[in-house]
Amino acid sequence: MNWKLDEAQQKLPEVIDAIASEPQLIFKQDKLVAAIVEPKLFQDFLAWYQKQKASSLADAFVELRQICAEENYILETPARYSDNSIPFAAEMNVETRNFASLQGFWVTHS
Repeated sequence: MNWKLDEAQQKLPEVIDAIASEPQLIFKQDKLVAAIVEPKLFQDFLAWYQKQKASSLADAFVELRQICAEENYILETPARYSDNSIPFAAEMNVETRNFASLQGFWVTHS
């Protein structure tokens, strides 16, 4: 059921009783500002949220390594490009580490 904020404040016990049948949505000036749900539903949401939040890129790589090991899969990577030149090295004054000629970059002096 949908409630206006003022009405929900005045009838809070009724709002709480109504969560047994469905989540209770509270609006202020036609904008959803709160939802009151059963405790079990909220706990399930928190568990899901923590699991989603805990996953990281590192976790994904660990899982990928495990899958590769189980499947006896070897990822072949191409050889690196051998030219180690820096594209903007000609613009850089290596003696003073002055990058002033590269507009938008910091100027540093050693």
